[in-house]
Amino acid sequence: MADDDLEARPPRVLPQVPRWQSLRNSLKLAADPIGALGAIHARYGDTARLYIGGVQPSVLTRDPGLVQHVLQKNHRNYAKSAFTRGFSRYIGHGLLTNDGPDWLRQRRLVQPGFHRQRVAGLAGLMQEIVADALGPLARQAAQNGGAVAVPAHALMTRLTFRIIARSVFSTSFAEAELDRLARLLTEIQAFFVGTIRQPYLNWWRRLRGRFRYHDALTAELRALLGRYIAQRQAASAAPGAPAPPPDDLLQMLLDARYEDSGEPMAPARVLDEALILLVAGHETSANALTWLLYLLARHPAEARAIQAETAAVLGPRAPTFADLPRLGRALYAVQETMRLYPPAWMVDRVALADDDYEGLRIPKGTLFSLYLYGLHHDPRHWDEPAEFRPARFAPDAPRPLAPFAYAPFGGGPRLCVGLQFALTEMQLVAVELLRKFEVEWPAGQPPVAGQPLITLRPRGDFDVRLRLR
Repeated sequence: MADDDLEARPPRVLPQVPRWQSLRNSLKLAADPIGALGAIHARYGDTARLYIGGVQPSVLTRDPGLVQHVLQKNHRNYAKSAFTRGFSRYIGHGLLTNDGPDWLRQRRLVQPGFHRQRVAGLAGLMQEIVADALGPLARQAAQNGGAVAVPAHALMTRLTFRIIARSVFSTSFAEAELDRLARLLTEIQAFFVGTIRQPYLNWWRRLRGRFRYHDALTAELRALLGRYIAQRQAASAAPGAPAPPPDDLLQMLLDARYEDSGEPMAPARVLDEALILLVAGHETSANALTWLLYLLARHPAEARAIQAETAAVLGPRAPTFADLPRLGRALYAVQETMRLYPPAWMVDRVALADDDYEGLRIPKGTLFSLYLYGLHHDPRHWDEPAEFRPARFAPDAPRPLAPFAYAPFGGGPRLCVGLQFALTEMQLVAVELLRKFEVEWPAGQPPVAGQPLITLRPRGDFDVRLRLR
């Protein structure tokens, strides 16, 4: 087709969800985002304009080509939106919330902390923490007729938080401090999401002092982490300090130097990045592992397949990092879990300049809501998308034709820096858990619904029964 024919083609017009309808649906969006967004796609197609909370104009899409365009092909034209930047009020200006050249500078500084060799070195620490968490459960089960019921999300939140806390800080936090950190992060996240989904209630939140209250929680969170960082710096600077210092992610942040200046990170920036590592490093893994427990309990044949492969590869010994490539079934189950329940279920971007995608004119300032959950459940990309089928991620299984039909860690240059860390952690947890226990679904317990906050977690906790093998 000639260029002048392309120029003569009328611009592509997106369907529009009326403002009144967006406002009316804001309560449903707050209560059941996945159901509300699924209904919009069913009525208006893959890409539509709407108003978030009835206020903020946005383009909602589950078109994998458009998602790839925004995250990868023309990524320089798309920045984090004011929504994500607003979260920096609570968790600082680290990799998750930062943007532009400053983000790239930080990314280059932090990236070496997550290279495969460093993750391999942390695998033994992960193994130790998993054993420490599962040992008491095995003893409880032995004293209770061979089985113990545990709240799945609470278990995985504690486990993954301890893994990332030890990986960042080496020295263990006190149990009470770890629990307090986890509660602070959960409460702050839930409040922030509410301010986005129902912005018309923010005047009432201000009147009731809710913003001040959550700012105080943030100050407490930063003070707690700041004390640990200050203690490390003081210990390293003290005369006759033991050498070498701990080989953890905090020390990596303290030792890192910018290429252009040779200067270290400022103390406030170290705190920001350490906080981001704690938030992102436990939240996504905790939720994915909770959903994995849910799925394995409801699909025991898949659990048995992992157990059979593990026994064939390992025999009675515990896995090492070098064993993981031969324990593919556990990895496939993790990958399939993140398809069904992607922790980062929605990603936002805003256009920095005018753009065009396949005839769709994108004015500067356009806000995109990239609906990754919708991508992962689209039957055009996935056969029977609601089914739990880990084998679809086996090397010989057919892949979706659209490259960005699966993006649980995002994509493009902002692909999650901790991807290898998270996959290693989740695969090890799955293998170790199933080496020791059968995972059973308690009779009479209803199915679990999702609660999409910043990440996709279960709505309330649920029990699984761990039975000694």
